[in-house]
Order: sequence, then structure tokens, then C-alpha cells
Amino acid sequence: MIKTYATEIERGKKYFYRPGVYVILPIGRQILLTFQADPHNEFQLPGGGVDAGEQPITALYREVMEETGWIIGRPKKIGAFRRFVYMPEYNMRAEKLCHIYLAKPILKKSEPTEADHTAVFVDIDVAYQILAVDGDAYFLKKFVEGAY
Repeated sequence: MIKTYATEIERGKKYFYRPGVYVILPIGRQILLTFQADPHNEFQLPGGGVDAGEQPITALYREVMEETGWIIGRPKKIGAFRRFVYMPEYNMRAEKLCHIYLAKPILKKSEPTEADHTAVFVDIDVAYQILAVDGDAYFLKKFVEGAY
């Protein structure tokens, strides 16, 4: 059974299924996060939605590049969780199935190309406390504890 986090289900509202891929990117005692400004203003694991017909790993590489400007290597899936959320940038409610990966940041190729995103290195011991999504924080904390 996949755990559900941050659930705020509004009865009678339609939720669209949205698979997504997200990644823990450690460098020493820091982790690479993305800060998404408007409309969210929050720290997140880099990643996002898998487009129709797109493979999850392809989406992961694309999303990390768009949100951080970094090339990553050797992604390994470590788990998944579900969340129900309103996505104001798309004006829709989504049932997100979030697949979590662990990978290595290889090279900063550019600045983020996705609007309102900033790549930020954060001390790993505090990163899970500032992540906006509880499921992201759970998997990061398990990584810190040596589970992966």
C-alpha cells in the first residue's frame, strides 16, 4: 500500500491523475533543492509531472534540468507516495502519484529554465524540515537515517 500525504480531498470535486518524479540530490552534507516562487513560495525536491507518452526517467532528467539547471546521474527509485492537491498554475485538482529517486548531481549546465524556480543547496540536516511536501520530507529523512 502506498502512503498518502498532505491529503485535502474536497468531496464532489474531480481530481485528475498526475504521475510525477522527484529526486533527492545529495552533495556531501548538503542537498540540492528547488525553491518555487509564485504561486507556491516553497522548497521542493526537484521534479515534476510525467508528460503523456514520456518515460519516468526521461521526465526526471528533464524536470531536474528545468528546475535546477543540473545534469544528474545514476537515478535509483527508492519509493512512492500519493497526495491530493490543488495546482493553481494549472487551475486543477490532482491525485499525484509521486515516485521518489536518489541520484547524484553531476554538473551544473545552466540556470533553471522554468519560471520562478531557483536551485538552492541546503544543509541536509535541516532540508527535510523546510520541504513543503510531507512525503518528500519523509523520504529525505529516511535517506539521512541511512535507509538508502
